[in-house]
Amino acid sequence: MEIRYPYLIIIIIILFIVYYLFFRKNTSKFLKGIKITNTSFLKDTDYFKYKMKKYNFYKRLIFILFIICFVCSSILIMRLSSVKTIKNNEHNLDIFLCMDVSSSVDTFNLDLIDDYKEMIKDLHDVRFGISIFNSSSIVLSPLTEDYDYVNDILNKISKSITINNSFKSNSYIDDNYLYLSSYIYSGTLEGNSIRGSSLIGDGLASCIYNFSDDDFKSTKIIILSTDNNLEGNPIVSLEEAARISKSKNIIVYGIGTNVIDNENKKEFINAVKVTDGKYYDYSDSSISSIIEDIYSFSKTSLNKHDETRKIDIPKIPFIILCISLIGIFILRKKVS
Repeated sequence: MEIRYPYLIIIIIILFIVYYLFFRKNTSKFLKGIKITNTSFLKDTDYFKYKMKKYNFYKRLIFILFIICFVCSSILIMRLSSVKTIKNNEHNLDIFLCMDVSSSVDTFNLDLIDDYKEMIKDLHDVRFGISIFNSSSIVLSPLTEDYDYVNDILNKISKSITINNSFKSNSYIDDNYLYLSSYIYSGTLEGNSIRGSSLIGDGLASCIYNFSDDDFKSTKIIILSTDNNLEGNPIVSLEEAARISKSKNIIVYGIGTNVIDNENKKEFINAVKVTDGKYYDYSDSSISSIIEDIYSFSKTSLNKHDETRKIDIPKIPFIILCISLIGIFILRKKVS
């Protein structure tokens, strides 16, 4: 334990001395009232001696309690504290879910969203973001630790896909129907008539620039899900986007559909390898594998540091101060 402001001891002692010398009343001196003569016989009685003994006892006790209050107050003012060393292990992980939302992967996305929600439960102290793309890319959720918000976004994507593939379903026919039906299309079909759809390279490149260039501590990961079935003219190819990702120290984990074309799969695998990432064919265990790989990688980049903190410990002096003050108020009634 230590005192944060030890120099206050000198100030408190000086104040106490000044109070004692100049402001303390001399209670033995007669100040006012009418003196009664011939009281010596009264002072010799046992009753008077008992009362004076009791009075002096309470008086001394009040003085002791006052000293205790003074000491406790001084300790509180000087801030008694203890020094603790805390070991911090920070993963500092930022993960963007980069999802292809073209119609060819609707069924794939519905299954994947359920797995993503389970992944969010399993990964802790991680910031998640969501980016979706088709002809163009939009951010539905910036990096955040608000997992309820991220799950809400995933639920809306799922509902939007379901609405647009269920003509007979009335499940979502309500005030939000139009909003949900266009949820994954608003902003992702810009330039569709000219540039085409499923522009995977553009989608990945756009997602890369959602990370902050000023954040050098965090491990940055993109989980890219697509069938890699290009149906247009991208500005950036998948290979070029992978090189951009590598230059910014962003690792890409790829998840392909079960029906992905061999050539598309090969290109996808080569692209994620450029970023030191891995490719996974979608299955019930693929997300678990990704989580294990993320954890094993994050252990090598774990930010470990010890932090020394001074923690105030006012509890005991404060309790003693309160008890002493209560004692003084009670005893004053005895001597007044």
